[in-house]
Amino acid sequence: MSHSDAQERLIGALLRIPYQATIDHVRRHLADAGYTDLSIAHFSVFQHLPPGGARVTTLASSAQMTKQSMSALVEHLLERGYLERRPDPTDGRASLVTLTERGAALVLVARKAIQELEQEWNEYLGSERMEQLRTTLRDLANLIERQQGRTS
Repeated sequence: MSHSDAQERLIGALLRIPYQATIDHVRRHLADAGYTDLSIAHFSVFQHLPPGGARVTTLASSAQMTKQSMSALVEHLLERGYLERRPDPTDGRASLVTLTERGAALVLVARKAIQELEQEWNEYLGSERMEQLRTTLRDLANLIERQQGRTS
């Protein structure tokens, strides 16, 4: 692909390529750390799980997937010791999914991998352009979340 072709890429590709590189980078780091029993689909659970835990229905909504699909992902992670169920303090009939120590350790590895990639991009782009990228992406995320009726 020539330089001019690269400039003609649509926004979808311009967002997808760095996103896919991020996923691949995290996946490699997780595998190197011994977390080999996960698929990319499982990442959505960790990405949408708040620190205090969440109901499966809330996770499914946040990840924009069906409750059944999210339940299958959560069940896999429960069986492998990444997550546990706890009673929901606001509703005794419901339960929250929370990280176990193993799940928290996995999240730390993933965060470290992302920070490493961000540093690599910062070195390439320079700190000013990297901060502009972060600000622009944050603004877009806020706009999209407002349009979808969510808060950031």
